[in-house]
Amino acid sequence: MITVGLLGCGNIGRVIAAGQENFKITAVYDVVPARVEAFGKEFDAKPFSDFTAFLAEPTDIIVEAASVLAATEHAQEVLEAGKDIVIMSVGALADIEYRSRLIETARQLKRKIHIPSGAIMGLDNISIGQISRIDKFVLRTTKNPASLAREATERTQLFSGKAHDCVRQYPKNTNVAESLSIACGRDVDVELWMDPDEDRNMHEIFFEGEFGEAYIRVRNLPSPDNPATSYLAALSILTLLKNLDNPLVIGA
Repeated sequence: MITVGLLGCGNIGRVIAAGQENFKITAVYDVVPARVEAFGKEFDAKPFSDFTAFLAEPTDIIVEAASVLAATEHAQEVLEAGKDIVIMSVGALADIEYRSRLIETARQLKRKIHIPSGAIMGLDNISIGQISRIDKFVLRTTKNPASLAREATERTQLFSGKAHDCVRQYPKNTNVAESLSIACGRDVDVELWMDPDEDRNMHEIFFEGEFGEAYIRVRNLPSPDNPATSYLAALSILTLLKNLDNPLVIGA
């Protein structure tokens, strides 16, 4: 059975822990000692508030389910410790220099950096953009103003431009844009809208190229215990972990 070290014990971490089947979380790290102690007791995982000690614990893979800051601070250490990593906070890879350094470290040490599909679908097929011509790629994200800590009485566009610019202006709403950019190998076009009539986070993907054309729309329900987190994002990590030792792998 695959052993997992969990970095972060918030809402996504709890969904992962509750879904353990063919993997086991044996170690968990969080910066808040009381929180990680309670989590470790509930899910029978060894708790750590010291990252060096956490990393030294025997595990097959580390799952980052904390924040962009946590991913930026610790991903390199994880790879250098000889472990694969799942990065949920993909916005950390918006820094091209940092991303390149991580990839080179993983290549040299024969490690893997896993990017889950997160709050969208079809990320595996979108990666064909790295091997074939893409003519158009647009991500349109629509959110309720409350989830953006704003107010609006009508549908309003907040941003239109490239993903890397959206990352700088809206760092808390960038994981999908960054995942798509990495997958298709180009800086995708992004539109960010707020709509008081939309009660879910909606992502629409318009994708055209020599393969044909595709339109994907996902309207996400929030996680049961955290309305700011997509339940689909948490489920995508569960699927990734369950596929690690599955003899039948579906998709790319």
